[in-house]
Amino acid sequence: MEKRQSRPPKTLNHLFVDAVDRYHTKLAAQRYKLDNTWIDVRHHELDRWIKLASLGLRELGLGVGDRVAILSETRYEWAIADFACLAAGYVVVPIYPSLPASQIRYILKDADVSAIFVSDSSQYQKIQSLRADFPNVKSVIVFENQALEKSDLPLTGLIQQGASAEDNYPSYEEDRLKAEPDDIATIIYTSGTTGDPKGVMLSHANFCSNVHAVSQVLDFGVSDGCLSFLPLSHCLERMAGHYYMFHQGVTINYAQSFDTVAADIAETRPTVVLAVPRVFEKIYARVIESAAAGGALKQHLFRWARKQAEEWYALTLTGNPVRASLKIKRALADRLVFAKLRKQIGGRVRVFISGAAPLSPEIAEFFFAAGLPVLEGYGLTETSPVISVNSLENLQIGSVGRPLPGVDVRIAADGEILCHGPNVTSGYFNRPEATREAIDEDGWFHTGDVGRLDEQGFLTITDRKKDIIATAGGKKIAPQPIENRVKLSEFVSNAVLIGDKRKFPIMLVVPDTVALAAWLAQQPSVDTDGSDMLTLPAVVSKVEHEVMAQLTNLASYETPKKVLIVRKDFSIEGGELTPTMKVKRSAVESLYSDLIDSAYT
Repeated sequence: MEKRQSRPPKTLNHLFVDAVDRYHTKLAAQRYKLDNTWIDVRHHELDRWIKLASLGLRELGLGVGDRVAILSETRYEWAIADFACLAAGYVVVPIYPSLPASQIRYILKDADVSAIFVSDSSQYQKIQSLRADFPNVKSVIVFENQALEKSDLPLTGLIQQGASAEDNYPSYEEDRLKAEPDDIATIIYTSGTTGDPKGVMLSHANFCSNVHAVSQVLDFGVSDGCLSFLPLSHCLERMAGHYYMFHQGVTINYAQSFDTVAADIAETRPTVVLAVPRVFEKIYARVIESAAAGGALKQHLFRWARKQAEEWYALTLTGNPVRASLKIKRALADRLVFAKLRKQIGGRVRVFISGAAPLSPEIAEFFFAAGLPVLEGYGLTETSPVISVNSLENLQIGSVGRPLPGVDVRIAADGEILCHGPNVTSGYFNRPEATREAIDEDGWFHTGDVGRLDEQGFLTITDRKKDIIATAGGKKIAPQPIENRVKLSEFVSNAVLIGDKRKFPIMLVVPDTVALAAWLAQQPSVDTDGSDMLTLPAVVSKVEHEVMAQLTNLASYETPKKVLIVRKDFSIEGGELTPTMKVKRSAVESLYSDLIDSAYT
């Protein structure tokens, strides 16, 4: 595919105006579902709504540089709020909708916000519970119409307010392009696996450089459609699923919710889907479960088809010729097995993009074999966010690709990945000391991740620097690759390796109770006697066997000596996961301290 070689847009406002000019004849910029019907929103319609919303905000008395929060799930109104704020010169502060009121309070106070967009009544009530702490908030704007306090507005009311005042702003078109590249566009609060979140300041230039660099590596356009379901409060979805897609003219289909993603994919039939590893892990587990439940013949067919596909992609990725007999077998395997999987996800997906956490190479290989290549990338909020990404032309499974054009990467003496480029943040809001710790005097950002660069320039992440486990015997263990291998089992929902400053590592496992129940039903010799399934010796033994079966060829000091079953999966609400689904290892260890201590006694 021929990649764009144009200059990066000056600001995000220029990016949007340019997209409207270039794609105004395209059927839809966005699509969302309302009353069982997918609604198309043209570029000029979206532009009009953004203008009126922006003018409505100005009527509230906000000044250039004021901070405006967006507390909402991913939906088309998010884009309106975001671009409306940018057009008026405000700084957008996205907040994860899953956060409790106590954590929202910290962000609102630290950012000193002047107005807040929220999605619905549940988010509105969170803000109302905090209202007395923030008397300077001029208004809360709610995407859905409902009963509101006198100073608050539904989004439709804000747009009407802007329409009524439109004649007062004749220079709107010129004013929204007055933003400078170095102006702060957003403050994104990092999810924080330890301590309070820090507000990452990202400029228009940071985002625009990243959009431009990604467009030189990945080329999607007006014939493409994407499904947007990851949180727009996350930097990856914001840049790649929002700004980049607008820049490229891709139609953005907004999922109704995370729970409806499967149905939304089938209905919108996107060609590109941006997801996180957890999504691929669940799809993979369902495929394995389906094959296992289909009897011996189906299992044999699945294993045969996978073997043919794996042989084919191993030759394809290395550029070696594929013999005619293998081509025929692979085509048959594709028709009998993998075509059905592709049909289930709309039938048009030609590429997945994965980020935010490491993806198991085994899962990536499976999807590639199924004709659904997953392009894994890497980055952080502080790098706007993409540092590197694989492409269809340059793909190395197990790596996170090569650094983007204009982005420099080097590996420090201790293995830490350092990044330098126009995508790197200027620092943390109100945190000069934290800024100096993260960005050295030469402008290199210290990612906190450990990795390596090979001779071809591909970057591989081995673990988080802070996650490295140092046993009491002085051995160092990278837990993430081990955990990812364990989660390949259909009987495992989640897994965390524990062992820092301990004699040996142990594995905490959240079992997949549905898969275990199906297995148990096929074991007539096991007497359940009405007992709790997870206490049955046969089930405990099964889980232990599944875990250890995934961990062959590990060094003895890396191999967990005990497997502990925990009943409740980790969650954001419970405090064990960050909003980006990263495990807070210290939180898990604290929550299950008694169970862990007993294992070492």
